[in-house]
Amino acid sequence: MKIKLVPRNNVKISRRSRSKYDHLKSAMLKLEPNGDAIRVEYSNQKELNSIRNIAYTFNKETGKKIKSTTDSNELSVFFFL
Repeated sequence: MKIKLVPRNNVKISRRSRSKYDHLKSAMLKLEPNGDAIRVEYSNQKELNSIRNIAYTFNKETGKKIKSTTDSNELSVFFFL
């Protein structure tokens, strides 16, 4: 067996990581201050926590201040700047 070290950029990656929250992330990029809000429906508390964690991580990465509020009767969360 022969082993050879190669630069990482020579390794072609064919699989792209996908998340079910990619649409949410791209919508957050389009938010503007005093503009429209994003409405996301959830089915349980665990899913709500995951959705909010996406927003908190997005805030850290971009430096934006996306805020959220929930409507527990409609099982939806709203994100806005």
